[in-house]
Amino acid sequence: MSASVDDDVVTDPTLPPVAVEPDKLRSRWTPAKIALWIGIALLGGLGWTMLAIVRGETVNAIWFVFAAVCTYLIGYRFYSKVIERYITRPDDRRATPAERKQDGKDYVPTDRRVLYGHHFAAIAGAGPLVGPVLAAQMGYLPGTIWIIVGVILAGAVQDYLVLFFSMRRGGRTIGQMARDELGKIGGTAAIIASLLIMLIIVAILALVVVNALGESPWGVFSVSMTIPIALFMGLYLRYIRPGRITEISIIGFVLLIGAIVAGGWVASTEWGYAAFHLDRTVIAWGIIIYGFVAAVLPVWLLLAPRDYLSTFMKVGVIVMLAGAIVLVRPEISVPAFSEFAGGQTGPVFSGPIFPFLFVTIACGALSGFHALIASGTTPKLVEKERQTRFIGYGGMLMESFVAIMALVAALSIDRGIYFAMNSSPAATLGTVEGAVAFVNGLGLAGVNLTPEMLTSTAAAVGESSIVSRTGGAPTLALGLAHIMQQALGGQAMMAFWYHFAIMFEALFILTAVDAGTRVARFMLQDSIGTVIPKFKDLSWRPGAWICTAIMVAGWGSILILGVTDPLGGINTFFPLFGIANQLLAAIALAVVLAIVAKRGRSYFRWLWIIALPLAFAAVVTITASMYKIFSPVPAVGYWANHFAFRGALAEGKTEFGTAKSVAAMEAVVRNTFVQGVLSVIFVTLAIIVIVMAVIVTVKALRAGGGENLEDAPVPSRRFAAAGFLATKEEREIEKQWEALPADHPARPTASSHH
Repeated sequence: MSASVDDDVVTDPTLPPVAVEPDKLRSRWTPAKIALWIGIALLGGLGWTMLAIVRGETVNAIWFVFAAVCTYLIGYRFYSKVIERYITRPDDRRATPAERKQDGKDYVPTDRRVLYGHHFAAIAGAGPLVGPVLAAQMGYLPGTIWIIVGVILAGAVQDYLVLFFSMRRGGRTIGQMARDELGKIGGTAAIIASLLIMLIIVAILALVVVNALGESPWGVFSVSMTIPIALFMGLYLRYIRPGRITEISIIGFVLLIGAIVAGGWVASTEWGYAAFHLDRTVIAWGIIIYGFVAAVLPVWLLLAPRDYLSTFMKVGVIVMLAGAIVLVRPEISVPAFSEFAGGQTGPVFSGPIFPFLFVTIACGALSGFHALIASGTTPKLVEKERQTRFIGYGGMLMESFVAIMALVAALSIDRGIYFAMNSSPAATLGTVEGAVAFVNGLGLAGVNLTPEMLTSTAAAVGESSIVSRTGGAPTLALGLAHIMQQALGGQAMMAFWYHFAIMFEALFILTAVDAGTRVARFMLQDSIGTVIPKFKDLSWRPGAWICTAIMVAGWGSILILGVTDPLGGINTFFPLFGIANQLLAAIALAVVLAIVAKRGRSYFRWLWIIALPLAFAAVVTITASMYKIFSPVPAVGYWANHFAFRGALAEGKTEFGTAKSVAAMEAVVRNTFVQGVLSVIFVTLAIIVIVMAVIVTVKALRAGGGENLEDAPVPSRRFAAAGFLATKEEREIEKQWEALPADHPARPTASSHH
């Protein structure tokens, strides 16, 4: 009935050990180790005390770094170990799908450190960059607590468990797992929900890029250059110098920096300004065409080299920013709880702090999008079962750290400038004077915005304007430039750092746009394949092209709605993105709950580890959906807004609220209708899945377990360490494998590590 480590997996006695003996996995506590962990706990405790209790006039940004890093270390060392010991119970004597089904294409045993980077690059999209920036409206404390505590108890738990159980099922997607575990109704609802939610997620990711690049010739040039650079890297690795990953990464990085510097020069010329100063709709169409091409090209040509590039950039920039914060120690004057924390409306996003803070921050603490990656590409590449903790739980902690860095960067800039950048063009009229009047009219303590502050900041970063640059990316870029220039290069380097950050974010996000389109295509092919079996063959080109076109048309149409939205696309669409993303997380946790309950009685007392984040995610998202569907406040409720604008049109008004023309009013009516309908569909599907999962779980609890749908265990014939660094026991086993004769069939070859 239950799956556990004492299965009869008999490994080949002629080979060195394929796993560390179970009794050697328990670490010994030495006085030095105990002292180290007490030190980490005290430093983390001090960080939290300074942020949550002491809270002077200003708070030093260094405490955010200490509180976050120490909490992550403790969560990883203790909480994820509990999950490993009592819930997943990995067994390294079993072969993973990557070893069992190795085909050189989808199933490839991959070095855990390379895979960690690949997985992190795939999960880290716009969410951890944008959500925390928008949430800074509420003050610094609510967001900080949710990002750090939420990831330990919810986000990392989901990522780790989905990855592990997908790997035990041959790398099945979350939709297929739902169909297997929850039956036809629950499974169908989960598959439809994940396909639709995927559309909204990719559309919002693309919208963030459009807002960052709109009317910015420097940004457009630099980001466009990343495509030929990635193609060159792909061809270089494939034909010129195969396997030289480090070499091409260095070349790629140098070319990237060159593209940013050249962007400043091109944007300052007349022809460059004319060619790259593009309207947002034009950029949106460019991204739609790019998304289609990137998703149908072979992985090695564009996606893989871009992943390498963006992994180095992502991890490097975040570590660099953390280092700069520790060096510069910026003082943050934003209050712990702002004037908007208690109300229903705010200039950046509307809705009360519960539940809207949680759905706004989204990916930094808990992300349903990750369940699609953790049950998509990653489980087919894992070398050994015990590595899933490092990749799944550890990868999500890194993403949460990205979110904390984004929050600190947004908090470090002047509050007046923050609100001028993040309020919709309708509120600020898109002009410096309008922004100054609007922000000073908010009546915030200590905020006194002047036109000179906005014009000089724009000039310093080499942009014509920073007013209403919504979507979070420009705010984060300004915050990063503000901190980095104090550490390196001074005021003269401000424009370079700003555009470096914009390109870094666009790279970050476009990776998720093409990976997301690809995953969505696989899901759609799989769903159509149940009716027309030919579609299940992923290498069948017509099927791949048709499904990619359908998915790109889906997210592309939502993107165009967002770009042309008079209410400020990101301000109205982002809550829908957050809710959809968290509903998907609730669906993933519901599937995992049913799986663990079916494993048998010895797992029952640990079900709370999954039930706790599931219950929280369900309450938050269902409440947020109810606000969006039923709230009578037009700024909060989609339907209230829809009927207000429809009524105004019926009365023959030519302008209403933020819409200054009939066409703009009609756009609001259209967009709020789409948003309202999607809200209803998403929440209905999620409730169906959660209810079905609870029924399956209760049945399993009564029966003492259920059907085990894991693949039959096959003995492994290889060894690899579990964490980032090999332990003493693991190094001893590695030596035995290296001592095998060169012609031994089981000896790992150099190629098996790439």
